[in-house]
Amino acid sequence: MTNSFDHTEAWYPVHYLKDLDQSQPTQFTLLGRDLVIWWDKVADRWRVFDDQCPHRLAPLSQGRIAEDGLLECPYHGWAFTGAGTCDRIPQQTEDSSAQTSQRACVTALPTTECQGLLFVYPGNPENAPNVKVPIVEPLDDSPEGWVCIDTFRDLPYDALTLLENVLDVSHVPFTHHRSVSDRAYASPVELEVTESGKQGFKGVWEQGPRKGTLGRQDTTFLAPTLMWHDLTSKQFGRTMTVVYATPIRKGECRLFARFPFKFASKLPGFFIKLTPRWYSHIGQNGVLEDDQIFLHYQEHYLESKGGSANFSKAFYLPTKADRFVFELRQWVNQYNADPFTDQPLPPRLSQETLLDRYHSHTVKCKSCSTALVRIRQIRRWVAVVGAMAWAIIPLLALFFDKTATVAAIVSSGVALIAGFGWFGLGRLERRFYEGRTIPPRNLSER
Repeated sequence: MTNSFDHTEAWYPVHYLKDLDQSQPTQFTLLGRDLVIWWDKVADRWRVFDDQCPHRLAPLSQGRIAEDGLLECPYHGWAFTGAGTCDRIPQQTEDSSAQTSQRACVTALPTTECQGLLFVYPGNPENAPNVKVPIVEPLDDSPEGWVCIDTFRDLPYDALTLLENVLDVSHVPFTHHRSVSDRAYASPVELEVTESGKQGFKGVWEQGPRKGTLGRQDTTFLAPTLMWHDLTSKQFGRTMTVVYATPIRKGECRLFARFPFKFASKLPGFFIKLTPRWYSHIGQNGVLEDDQIFLHYQEHYLESKGGSANFSKAFYLPTKADRFVFELRQWVNQYNADPFTDQPLPPRLSQETLLDRYHSHTVKCKSCSTALVRIRQIRRWVAVVGAMAWAIIPLLALFFDKTATVAAIVSSGVALIAGFGWFGLGRLERRFYEGRTIPPRNLSER
């Protein structure tokens, strides 16, 4: 189709810059294509290659960055420059020059850094300079005064399912009841699309959330991966909900969520800056898990009913609250914009896998993985202190007379506090590994 949306000819965020490690390669999959991200210290910039050595197709992400700054294959030590050319083949003789062949090169993809994210262009490299990077325009238009909270997670459903969910503002009071909203805020929702085309659409919710108490909310969708809600209220100032949905493969995407604020008062921003990033990620993971399980099943049900092409029959969309969902699905169908057309979804996952936090976030997040190591260390020391305090009680009774009772009480108190601390740190540690099996909305209202 000549009017089809080509998903390869677009820029995609693949990582927050703050979470990348310059000392080792990082693997990522984009549109089903395995990539390796690595720091080129010679050029002082991030590089992204196809994650295959041209020699025997070993994943370069399993290799290392050598002492001279080149990316080295783990299998036979072939090393590559930032441009993707082969610099050396250790196995060849001095009079050979196989490394100069085009067949010895690795494909390098265009990259750029914007607003704290690393973007990659998987299409024709010659087109990359002419394609606009999808940035959050309000952050560049008025850069002063923003306070931003961000997170990311690999989600077990399609990028289109994620975008559809976040565009659907009417689900928030019910799905996220007692986490970030309340069922009492539910009311009629009348959404209006103001612009629409191949590159996305814009819309408005004149009444706005919380029964109109916060003011008008504007929504922007920039195809194929970015959307945001923009709300200005007298109570809180300007708040935005920004989502990038980067397609990893069919049935999996990486969410980049950003929450920029311009508060009417400086105090809320001060407290946000004091909050450790890893601690806010724990809470944000809980919000994501409010709908993670049923979205995973929902898209399987949609596939069984004919997929996006048959959405108007599969979904019953009788109110204006579904206007943005309808517009997104219309865009997909009109521009043939499903990046994985005719590919089936992978099998359904267990609830335990769907609630996994460690592999979908913690191990890939520098702040959370560092915090987890420190919590483990503190917990071990707390256990040692508690054990020593408990063990010393009989010794006090043996060697002391008058002070034995007081000392035993103190030691018992230390042991007890250490025990509670050890238990509490254990509960905190588990929150880096797994989510809640029962979402807050389903807990008793007592």
